[in-house]
Amino acid sequence: MRNYIGLIHKDAGSDYGVSFPDFPGVVTAGTDLDDARAMAEEALALHIEGLVEDYEAIPEPSTLEAVMADPDNRDGVAILVALKTETQKAVRVNVTLPEDVLQQIDAFAEANGLTRSGFLSRAAKREMQAA
Repeated sequence: MRNYIGLIHKDAGSDYGVSFPDFPGVVTAGTDLDDARAMAEEALALHIEGLVEDYEAIPEPSTLEAVMADPDNRDGVAILVALKTETQKAVRVNVTLPEDVLQQIDAFAEANGLTRSGFLSRAAKREMQAA
């Protein structure tokens, strides 16, 4: 199992944010440290699944020394985030959505460091768990 470095950031009056130096743009947050760690594992797994679905390369994890050598990372607290991906094979599906909904999905996914597939997968899992 691979471990990637996540950086926890906390501003006054905000949740605990987590970013990944190896995956610029992949960010998540939690209301407390335990929630932030759980959300980090989920965000990392979904992002990696999206890379696999899109046939993109998955970078090797950076070392702590390499991450902390970047001055922009020094204000974060480093944690190891385990890559927990499902071993299920990704299956391509054809889905019909209203154009405006698809645009909203794409904008939200991009703003949150997700692929369209990763976002839809996450949304479907949360909806089924809530039922």
